[in-house]
Amino acid sequence: MTNPANEQLLKLHYILPLSWEKVRNLMKITDDFDEILHISPKFLASQLNIREEKAAQLIKHYKELIQRSMAIYYDQHNITPIPYADPLYPERLKQLYDAPAVVYAQGDVQLLNRPKMMAVIGSRAATSYSENVLKSILPPLIREQYIIVSGLAKGADRLAHEATIRYGGKTIGVLGHGLFHNYPPQNKELNAYMASEHLLITEYPPYVGVQKWHFPARNRIISGLCEALVVTEAALKSGTLITTELALEQGKDVFAVPGNIFSEQSRGTNKLIKEGAIPVWDGFQILEEIQLFSNSR
Repeated sequence: MTNPANEQLLKLHYILPLSWEKVRNLMKITDDFDEILHISPKFLASQLNIREEKAAQLIKHYKELIQRSMAIYYDQHNITPIPYADPLYPERLKQLYDAPAVVYAQGDVQLLNRPKMMAVIGSRAATSYSENVLKSILPPLIREQYIIVSGLAKGADRLAHEATIRYGGKTIGVLGHGLFHNYPPQNKELNAYMASEHLLITEYPPYVGVQKWHFPARNRIISGLCEALVVTEAALKSGTLITTELALEQGKDVFAVPGNIFSEQSRGTNKLIKEGAIPVWDGFQILEEIQLFSNSR
């Protein structure tokens, strides 16, 4: 039987993908979200820190969903919604100050409970250097049962997912849009395969499309899920470096692969090493460093 509180949260989040912090603010008023139908838009807006017009739309659309079963809706689309209080919700994500109130998953949701996760990211314009690096980086991690997490973007992300699959590992793709969409288009087959045999997750309800500002937000989930992060290639100005900054803010270890000083796609990683990232060129080094860190903590 569906938990009524979860049903209410799924309705609310379907209309407006709030962070858990904002949901908690609403819970200070009422634990019964159906009560928002009787709250003024002005008061609701003040509690959620949104515009009054947006609050009015939220109330209107919530009323339209009141008789609908979100559990049945998601089941029909093979999507598993994971509310914050669900046992499947990753503990590491709860450490984020703006943790999603709901995570939407497609595939093997048990992967979220696996203790060892490593983010592997890099440039969308990754060269064959990243491809060769992954041959050295990934097999030792996979043998140690690490789940490889990346963003299913073109370039290094795609290479990381594909190499993990090729070496018999398990991988999680973190999306910056809803599960009804495929982006980028060239990853359509990989997307479908991972949704079946591995795992896709997102903080956005399935209908939400691609918006450029979603991807920096997506990056905090990539780093948040993992105990450490590996960067294969990155230009000096790139989203990859934003992700590494988030990882460092979250207290995660950052590993960077050194590269040719004349290669644009290695300037970012070389800079990371100068600033304190740990230089690595094979997976055994990463395992040794993690063991060293765990022993010293």
